[in-house]
Amino acid sequence: MAAAVRHDVTIGSEVAAWLWHPEGAKGCVVLGHGLSAVRDQRLDAFAERFAEAGLAALAFDYRHFGASSGQPRQLLDIKRQLEDWRTAVAYARGLEGVERVGLFGSSFGGGHATEIAASDPSISAVVLQCAMVDGLPAALKIPPKTTAKLAKVALQDEIGSRLGRKPKYVPAVGAPGELALMSTEDAVSGFASMTPENSLWVNAVAARIGLWVGTYRPARNAASITCPVLVALCEKDSLVSNEALEKLADAAPQGELVRYPIGHFELYSGEWFERAVTREAEFFARHLSA
Repeated sequence: MAAAVRHDVTIGSEVAAWLWHPEGAKGCVVLGHGLSAVRDQRLDAFAERFAEAGLAALAFDYRHFGASSGQPRQLLDIKRQLEDWRTAVAYARGLEGVERVGLFGSSFGGGHATEIAASDPSISAVVLQCAMVDGLPAALKIPPKTTAKLAKVALQDEIGSRLGRKPKYVPAVGAPGELALMSTEDAVSGFASMTPENSLWVNAVAARIGLWVGTYRPARNAASITCPVLVALCEKDSLVSNEALEKLADAAPQGELVRYPIGHFELYSGEWFERAVTREAEFFARHLSA
């Protein structure tokens, strides 16, 4: 099938998105990225492959990040990001010819996709890729010294926000031992591998999110997801809880688990991207186009 043309669209008044809408597409995949990440960090590569499979695809930036508006910049608010997902799903449902909507959630976005699918029985299929579906065990992976430093800055930022002060920022990614939300061995190189020149990604996040990540546990709602769920687990993942992903795949009535012998970032490019996206495109085509 000929490649679909990518269109710049605005969802509501604030959410910037790229839309691929092949002629005759009956299904649309909504794609949302992970913590601090933006659509140009390989989310578009997955969307293009889904479009080649005859599906519409909608890849968006969360408010406060990337091309989307919202002040202050780099504010990660879980409630607002879930609202962005719901707004994107509503937009996808309104596309001409689209009868079914699926969700593709990567990393932190996989937690959001889990939450949305559990609360919306009209979702037809979900792919969770190296997804953060339980924040508590993910937070416990962070070294205690780093956790203590993050908690201090996060509390300062939270208090400051209530007093009308500008955000206190921390890096999204850093080297091991550095103060950052993600400081595993592969965090810096992993983000570099999926970030193109002229990317809108900024290596900073308002620190207050550090207070709430551990309380975000969407996997607890897995049994409420009525549609087919494909869980892509990276066996060497240093960021998310694979045990939580295994439990989710088992608890979801139509859960399917696929394992890859790699780290968190290796599904975004190269050989493992090809393997993963081929399987994911087939999964979506089967459940959204039939």
